[in-house]
Amino acid sequence: MMSLRPLRPALAAALAVAAAGCSLVPTYQRPALHIPAEFKEAPAGWHAAAPADDQSRGEWWRAFNDPVLDGLEADATAHNQTVAAAIASYDGERALLRESRASLWPDISGSVGVSKSGGSASTSSGKRASATVSGAWTIDLFGGLRAGVAQNNASMLASRASIGNALLAIHAQLASDYLQLRGMDAQLAAYQRTITGYQRTLTITQNRYKVGVAAHMDVLQAETTLRNAQSQVTDLQRQRATLEHAIAVLSGRAPADLALTTQAWNDRVPAVPSTLPSDLLQRRPDVAAAERSVMAANAGIGVQRAALFPSLSLSASSGRSAQVLGDLASGGSAVWSLGLTGAMTLLDWGARSARVDQARASYEQSAANYRQTVLSALQQTEDALVELRSYADEAANLKASSEAADKVEQMTLNQYLAGLADYTTVVTAQNTALAARRSAIAAVVQQQQAAVALTQAIGGGWDDTVPAR
Repeated sequence: MMSLRPLRPALAAALAVAAAGCSLVPTYQRPALHIPAEFKEAPAGWHAAAPADDQSRGEWWRAFNDPVLDGLEADATAHNQTVAAAIASYDGERALLRESRASLWPDISGSVGVSKSGGSASTSSGKRASATVSGAWTIDLFGGLRAGVAQNNASMLASRASIGNALLAIHAQLASDYLQLRGMDAQLAAYQRTITGYQRTLTITQNRYKVGVAAHMDVLQAETTLRNAQSQVTDLQRQRATLEHAIAVLSGRAPADLALTTQAWNDRVPAVPSTLPSDLLQRRPDVAAAERSVMAANAGIGVQRAALFPSLSLSASSGRSAQVLGDLASGGSAVWSLGLTGAMTLLDWGARSARVDQARASYEQSAANYRQTVLSALQQTEDALVELRSYADEAANLKASSEAADKVEQMTLNQYLAGLADYTTVVTAQNTALAARRSAIAAVVQQQQAAVALTQAIGGGWDDTVPAR
């Protein structure tokens, strides 16, 4: 029976050398960056929390209390192809990590063979069987292989964070498009009510013209106002169809496979839970991915540093041969070999030191990208905070303006019917009232979209439940 007993002392010595191996990876430190203690645009009452980037973002869109949106977001999670690509990339990084970890251990191979020899009558001939087990091992004396494992592990974690970033971006874009579509439904409903009023006014004006009370110009103005409103309805329907197509693709469907019927408008604007800048860095998956890219680049320096030093490899084999295959386990002759090889480049004209410099430059680039990602995250949060606050004030003012414009429209029409106002005044009041209705609806939609943008900016939803404003 073959035995690895002769190899054990050498293997033990090699293991001891490998275990004592040094690491040339620089000690990792998060790139320095000034982080403010609080957001400039944050309202009073924002509090701290301590989630991690790998925690679930939660189904934050449920705060809008719209079952159709809930279903679309669930479809996006399961079927969006951008998310599927991010998952596949992560699976590839995991496989690469397993491969790099395997490089820390010996490669073992075995072979079994049968040969037959023969010749003239005076020459012996016969069959002979052989079996051999061999191994080769690159000893990680200077930590280059371990640095490679660390580099691949950081890249894998960055890829995992990219899945969270893709999900967050897809969910936010879908919610924003959907809310805009529902806002258009509300505007279309407002147009339909307005057009009904315009048609009634046109009929009244035509009747007044027939009895000689109104001028023909009044009829033409009434008809122009009606036609303009009808053309704007067509334009809104076109924009709605485009949004519906985008929502279909985000949810993993072909545009032809999705038809969103109109429903009563929900003007709910959920309150967004509060966070602080330091917590933002823990929650944003793109920030986490950027930092892990820095960690991978840092380990890459160790990989290239280790290449400056000699490589040491151990090879061993053990085998047995016999006249017949059945005698391999109990008879025949045994043979074994053990080899230790060291190799070092004596002159490469600075190529390896250049690769170390490249690795350092790659680290500095990754660190700069990380800082920029953090600054962008802070900017996006500040922007969303100020938008949410300003749109809330704007929506309140525009709602009051719309209500006042509706009253002016009705009063002006009554004055016209009583002969106290000309029709130009009526047309002006009608156009003003319609524009005010549209603006009031648009301001609420912008407020809803700002809530989505803020949720995305702070890295997703939270577990705590917050009432709507």
